[in-house]
Amino acid sequence: QVQLVESGGGLVQAGASLRLSCAVSGSQISAYAMGWFRQSPGLERELVSLIPWGGGSTYYADFVKGRFTMSRDYAANMVYLQMNALQPEDTAVYYCAAARGISGVPKTTAAYNDWGQGTQVTVSS
Repeated sequence: QVQLVESGGGLVQAGASLRLSCAVSGSQISAYAMGWFRQSPGLERELVSLIPWGGGSTYYADFVKGRFTMSRDYAANMVYLQMNALQPEDTAVYYCAAARGISGVPKTTAAYNDWGQGTQVTVSS
């Protein structure tokens, strides 16, 4: 089992940037597809971005394309989400998640075995 700890959330104004970090321990991230999800009150958890296991193109949800960039550092065993041009509708709890041995592009929450505790992002207008 892998442990995930997110950090970097906060309260910002519209148009600002934040960088979320996910520290991974217990296993190497190279063995996982890694994803960032978010959940707003009353809504289902939704996929923001993911990097497939074994390489391949990073996936982005349409609502973040051109604004968010996901990356990972194998040496540090970290995953990041750079968020630019934040909007109030980006307000949510952001979660880092890991899916072991899942090929392809796992877009559903059910595909992910391990989750962090989440970090709150609040964007004011």
